[in-house]
Amino acid sequence: MEDGGLGIGALARATGTTVETIRYYERTGLLPPPPRTGAGYRRYGAAARARLGFVRRARELGFPLGRIRALLDLADQRERPCAAVDAIAREHLAAVERKLADLAALRRELAGLIEHCGHGTVSECRILEALGPG
Repeated sequence: MEDGGLGIGALARATGTTVETIRYYERTGLLPPPPRTGAGYRRYGAAARARLGFVRRARELGFPLGRIRALLDLADQRERPCAAVDAIAREHLAAVERKLADLAALRRELAGLIEHCGHGTVSECRILEALGPG
């Protein structure tokens, strides 16, 4: 990184995000507005790059933006106990487990429909019949 920081395009390339995503994160407060050059160009330092990395990793783990905002707020309070962070992670894990259970039920249902396919004509198709009017 040069002494003046990275421009928005360089930050996007360095972190594997898009310029529009960075602008969106700024508008929503996930990234603080960066300092600007005399010509009005954004300049991002190491802290902004690290924060963007945090947001990206949290998104990869499926955290919604509101929870990421809460985690960032907690991360900025370094002396606080981590119980609140743990609670957010546990809530997210429970949501992931519910989604996995829902997907497993969906998988069983689809597999059952496919298994009972008679390979006849469309008018006799059990899959289409199970999906409803047709």
